[in-house]
Amino acid sequence: MTMTRAGATATQKAEIIAGVTDLLVRVLDKDPATTFVLIDEVASEDWGVGGVPTEEYRRRTKG
Repeated sequence: MTMTRAGATATQKAEIIAGVTDLLVRVLDKDPATTFVLIDEVASEDWGVGGVPTEEYRRRTKG
């Protein structure tokens, strides 16, 4: 999975890894012992959503 570097703690990342692994086991019958989950973090300024940089998108959509 790819996400921006903003804010995910080590605990949250561990939960993501466990959850994605569980999903792959359930849906694709993968062996959890040989299932790898990669969290690829990129700088917010290197990511865009809706035609604008991520930070601008977040400012616009913040409720």
